[in-house]
Amino acid sequence: MDRALLERALAMLGESLSARGFRFDVVVVGGSALLLRDVTRRPTRDFDVMAIVEGGVYKKADPIPSELHEAVRDVGETLDIGPDWLNGKAGGLLDFELPEGFKTRTEARRFGGLTIRIADRADLIVLKLDAAVSEGIHSRHFSDLQALKPTEEELLAGGRWLTTAVDNSPGFRLEMHQALRALGVADAEQRL
Repeated sequence: MDRALLERALAMLGESLSARGFRFDVVVVGGSALLLRDVTRRPTRDFDVMAIVEGGVYKKADPIPSELHEAVRDVGETLDIGPDWLNGKAGGLLDFELPEGFKTRTEARRFGGLTIRIADRADLIVLKLDAAVSEGIHSRHFSDLQALKPTEEELLAGGRWLTTAVDNSPGFRLEMHQALRALGVADAEQRL
């Protein structure tokens, strides 16, 4: 989906939810967040929901609540984008503590009965760095990270957080150092 199709799908979904008497508040990350923040023009396969927000509390989005999933399926059928174009596969991110201030930095947009909270650029840098380390420098995540134009300090801060809060194994640290070097960070091993 390109940005225009994604926004059309979100508008239709919001209208559908309103007509059914439902309201959902979700947190979005990944390529769809980059598209909505106009960081990249690379089409995305899906809309990555990390959390459902209920009373200010982030709850894992996997599985997507049935009322939301039914509306997503209907919009997917209408626009021929598949029944799971919006999914909660990114919910695993809630297995780890989010970077401090994550919730206050999201940007909220409303589409009828749907509110989406788009992760902030600083948080997208951290999440894309994690994905780029996991999938390698030739992955779309690495390209997405480059599109965010992170500074050396942003990359080092993300690397520090990831090696503290997510994975401090020697293998992950080695891959982190390699990714940071590929992004132009000198002496990553000594600076993390």
